[in-house]
Amino acid sequence: MPEFSHSAHWGAFRARWEGDTLQVLPHPADPNPSPVLQNIPSALRNRARVAAPAVRRSWWEGGPGPRDRGRDEEFLEVGWDEVLDRLAAEVRRVHAGHGPAAVYGGSYGWASAGRFHHAQGQIHRFLSMSGGYTQSVNTYSGGAAEVLLPHVLGPFEPVTRSVVTWDQVAAHTDTVLAFGGMALKNSTVGSGGVSRHVERGAMGAAHRRGARFVLVSPLRPDLPPEVDARWLAPEPGTDAALMIGLAHTLVAEDLHDRAFLARHCAGWETYAATLRDADWAAGICGIPADEIRALARRLAAGRTLITVSQSLQRAEHGEQPVWAGLALAAMLGQIGLPGGGFVYGLGSLAQYGRVPNAVPVPTLARRPNPIRSYIPVARVADMLLNPGALYQYNGEDHVYPDVRLVWWCGGNPFHHHQDLTRLRRAFGRPDTVVVHESVWTATARHADVVLPATTTLEREDIGAAGTDSLIVAMKPVAAPFGQARDDHAIFAALAGRLGFGERFTEGRTPREWLEHLWDRTRKGLADKGFPAPDFDEFWAAGELLLPPGPDDGGMLAAFRNGGRPLYTESGKIQIASEEIASYGYDDCPGHPAWIPPTEPPTREHPLWLVSNQPATRLHSQLDFGATSAEAKVDGREVMRIHPSDARVRGITDGDVVRLHNARGACLAAARVTDEIRAGVVQLPTGAWYTPLSDEDPTCVHGNPNVLTRDVGSSRLAQGCTGQLTTVQVSRYEGAPPPVDAHRPPRIVPAADARPE
Repeated sequence: MPEFSHSAHWGAFRARWEGDTLQVLPHPADPNPSPVLQNIPSALRNRARVAAPAVRRSWWEGGPGPRDRGRDEEFLEVGWDEVLDRLAAEVRRVHAGHGPAAVYGGSYGWASAGRFHHAQGQIHRFLSMSGGYTQSVNTYSGGAAEVLLPHVLGPFEPVTRSVVTWDQVAAHTDTVLAFGGMALKNSTVGSGGVSRHVERGAMGAAHRRGARFVLVSPLRPDLPPEVDARWLAPEPGTDAALMIGLAHTLVAEDLHDRAFLARHCAGWETYAATLRDADWAAGICGIPADEIRALARRLAAGRTLITVSQSLQRAEHGEQPVWAGLALAAMLGQIGLPGGGFVYGLGSLAQYGRVPNAVPVPTLARRPNPIRSYIPVARVADMLLNPGALYQYNGEDHVYPDVRLVWWCGGNPFHHHQDLTRLRRAFGRPDTVVVHESVWTATARHADVVLPATTTLEREDIGAAGTDSLIVAMKPVAAPFGQARDDHAIFAALAGRLGFGERFTEGRTPREWLEHLWDRTRKGLADKGFPAPDFDEFWAAGELLLPPGPDDGGMLAAFRNGGRPLYTESGKIQIASEEIASYGYDDCPGHPAWIPPTEPPTREHPLWLVSNQPATRLHSQLDFGATSAEAKVDGREVMRIHPSDARVRGITDGDVVRLHNARGACLAAARVTDEIRAGVVQLPTGAWYTPLSDEDPTCVHGNPNVLTRDVGSSRLAQGCTGQLTTVQVSRYEGAPPPVDAHRPPRIVPAADARPE
């Protein structure tokens, strides 16, 4: 049987049919392939697939308008022409009556590793050409850091992706102080695909050379066991306090690099005046003061790398541990050295810690939005619920637009967002909610119009990432399911109805678009003197290795070695920032600080809940796949709890438990383990939101975002705070309700789907 080259965000692979069974084989060059690939075979013909355009009955029959968009309402199966005609008319109505800012274009970019059928690129192209829209900025994963780091270090991508590489860690680093860890489950995933998972090998090589790893996290598995990490488990949310205590010890024992601070940093004196000692830090974070002092001495005794994971800044005041970690590294004077200094996010994504390719990869250029209307991505429920309300963001005052049409393509906010009961209320306010989806996610279940989209396995594309050398010709493995169409085809048909079809397609078929995008890479190869195959040669070969660029430390090494200024207010590393101080935000002052949480544990909700990324899927993608399903217990997501916390609650391994707080409740299966800090429970995100009913929002499947808070990290960044919240946990008594998370809604056949 023929093999097809293909790529997913968790790995390049080969696919072939053996009878009616799809076999997925990791790329032979991958030293540590992801088990998440085995979610793919069950995706093609799963019962959760959207087979035809489906419309909520109340919208089809009653027209646009606010409504309770519950999961339980019946959908009607309609024809493509009918639904596209309706949607084109809805775009015209909203633009004419409310202006283009009343259209919100939601997408989150993880729909496909392919660069042409990239959901964000397609929806933004369509909505820009239609006249404009309200868009989102930043991400749920890194929202706080994405705003902070440009103020204090430089543009986000250049100062995070390739300044410290895994090769440097393997060769040069003596101590890795990993705040939040570098869990292999996270570096499994990379936008655009990843051909070689090198993280485990690099950490192992560093350990064998004698490097010491120190893990600061409530979860022991946040570093792989083979690196024999020293595990420090502070009170969640207190990393900034620990960093401040370490910084004080460096000053008290004259272990800081005064020359580096004077030459390369601004605001040191301001921050130094606020430092508190290790005893103060110990009282907050729970790590003994003597251990804090000993760790500070270790940091100053060799080449030290301080990493801050994305998880730390997905919390209230999430800017602070990132900033305090940068300040701590600056005090050691090693920023810009190979394998030393500071790096944000190393281990959080596969594309971090790798050198960029020497030539550009094929990408669909994003068209500029003709209007200036945007929100931080994690403020979508605020926007929908509070049109006209004032909010602050990054030093400016903004007003939420009055959104009437929500168009979601390539994302699942009922996974990403917090306080899902509140999000459901927010989804009830617009006149129309449109979703492109291949499967019946919770977001699709809460939409008015669901347009069936193909999966990556059902279309041609090019898989590529700017920091992965393998570029893949993604060849279709199967015909589209049911009436599914790719997003480009859907938007092209709508654009034709709205009068800009030729501008949208530029007269190209999808294959011709791939040839057009390939020209950028071919030209880059030719200009640098490398073999430059034309598109047909590349497509026949199935893949191509691109030459790597230099592993030279990027802009931070250039800053250190040549004095090239940074793009900050002083041109230096901002240990304190007069600009941020001028904003007057008490939740993000002008220097790193530990700020107490506004919702600490209480007698009613005594446990911290860590809702981190899952190990068996990407976010909520392919939750119904084999790898994801095998990790559940009777179809329910697994919650981890320390033996001492389980004992006092009468919980044993495998019990169904109820997690609850003032916002909501969910059920999960208990896993009792000493690999978690006492006083902390952990439940990963990504289980499809499955409320008991529209009247009872208890999620029977185990989605922690029924419990998390929908508040911004601070007024500076307004980032997501979904990593931490407080809960109570109790053993569920009686027979638990069944889990049927992946069942489609009731759908009336097309013959009966005519408006009255």
